Amino acid sequence: MSVRNVAKQQCQRLVDTAASGSTHNLSVPPEGWIATVRKALGISGAQLGRMTGRSRATVAGAERSERDRVVSLHTMDVMAKAMGCRFVYAIIPETGSVTELVEAQARKKAEALVYEASRHMALEAQAIGPKRQAEQIEQIARDLVREAPADFWEPE
Repeated sequence: MSVRNVAKQQCQRLVDTAASGSTHNLSVPPEGWIATVRKALGISGAQLGRMTGRSRATVAGAERSERDRVVSLHTMDVMAKAMGCRFVYAIIPETGSVTELVEAQARKKAEALVYEASRHMALEAQAIGPKRQAEQIEQIARDLVREAPADFWEPE
């Protein structure tokens, strides 16, 4: 196994572990995390400003930026730490695991390849049956998972 494949598998395990954690079903509160945690702790905007070495207006701006989805990761980290919290940032699969995402993409690519070839073969009266097509899709998908081509994630 190549170093590249080992590194890829390590990344997959890391993402899958994050996806299986309790944060998977979390969503951003309507007011944003900064305001929600600040209020939960009973900290005023002015107090959080002093805790971070910023002004109350800066805290209000950070809260507004978070609601507008334009806050910086650095600001989120600073605010979280000031409130005795940890800022967590992750990109995880919507459903399932990285392996399942890769397998689904491989199946999609394999189906496109087999159906395109079948269309041409049918024009030459050499069509194959659905069972054989399914077998070919499975084989090609396994090959694509094992050794993905450069255009693996390119749209069809």
